[in-house]
Amino acid sequence: MPDTAVVTGAARGIGRAIASRLAREGWRLVVADLDAAALAEVAEELGALAVPGDTSTDAGVRHLLETAYAQLGRVDVFFANAGIGTLAGLDASDADWARALDTNVLAHVRAARLLVPRWLEAGGGRLVVTASAAGLLTMLGDAPYSVSKHAAVAFAEWLSATYRHRGIVVQAICPQGVQTRMLEESGPLQELLTRDRAVSPDEVAEAAWQALAGDEFYVLPHPEVRDYSAQRAAHPDAWLAGMNRLQQKLDQTRTPNEENA
Repeated sequence: MPDTAVVTGAARGIGRAIASRLAREGWRLVVADLDAAALAEVAEELGALAVPGDTSTDAGVRHLLETAYAQLGRVDVFFANAGIGTLAGLDASDADWARALDTNVLAHVRAARLLVPRWLEAGGGRLVVTASAAGLLTMLGDAPYSVSKHAAVAFAEWLSATYRHRGIVVQAICPQGVQTRMLEESGPLQELLTRDRAVSPDEVAEAAWQALAGDEFYVLPHPEVRDYSAQRAAHPDAWLAGMNRLQQKLDQTRTPNEENA
């Protein structure tokens, strides 16, 4: 089993839980997040190196990986966990879209550009992307999040299809509702996201840990997502009709001002 990792979005939530799980197994870690103060606390608790900064930018990713390689000597696993939502639809601005795409997709691309050549030379490596069930299904109420998470899954699929025969393992974690700040701030979407139950960040981290023993692409803390995805692929119109019925229920919870947005 590999024993060095970089975890982004590690100051709280899923990222912190993944880093904690790895630390308990004795892994050497570099953790990253925009929230420098919270990240420092996590790093001190876990005995990890904190690298605060914006990993959605090319400069931020380069700084993170240069520091990680200097500290660890190698990076066996890169957990591309940092992600954001907007809770916006057609009212999302170009800046909202750019921020979501940079954080939820292009951060993975920028990391892979730097990691894959090193991994090919070393004989292997592993990229674990925290996508979302939204990347397999859809996310009502948040167009940039839904679209960017679909793109995150698509990029991970492309990487796996292109490099798996050369020792590079790519995996996508796709949970539904997780007990994080993002869920707490999701407003009327919270009921939809928790209809099958919200799992804890520790449960997602445990699923990720177990997945490291193999190379299965999808990591599904909510196993029912596999069935939902199959239904969507087999019966797309029925699936979309069902999602629209859920949207109509969401519309009933909105205020007049929200309905006009």
